Amino acid sequence: MPSVFEIIAEPNRRAILGLLIASEQSVGEIERQLRMPQPAVSKHLRVLRDAGFVEASVDAQRRLYRLKPDSLQAVDEWLAPFRRFWTAQVDALERHLDRMDQPEEKKRPARRGK
Repeated sequence: MPSVFEIIAEPNRRAILGLLIASEQSVGEIERQLRMPQPAVSKHLRVLRDAGFVEASVDAQRRLYRLKPDSLQAVDEWLAPFRRFWTAQVDALERHLDRMDQPEEKKRPARRGK
């Protein structure tokens, strides 16, 4: 079985997951939105389903797919240290930009007269 990262590394599978964030989708709806042939959509959905990223339900003659967000927990845990790193970097940039926006007289220490 491929790793979580091998599965989501494929751009079409990431696009499918992106569509399923908003709502359930049928194979036909995914096919139309991503402009992919039906066999390719079905193949990617099978990989995602086997990995536990999506689940399917039957609605009349359609099979509807929905995201299983808990399955992305491993990715979220792996990204946590990177998220903390980038948060600290963005915070430092924000502080720097705030200092740059201050008027010139506030930036320099006041001169003392003789």
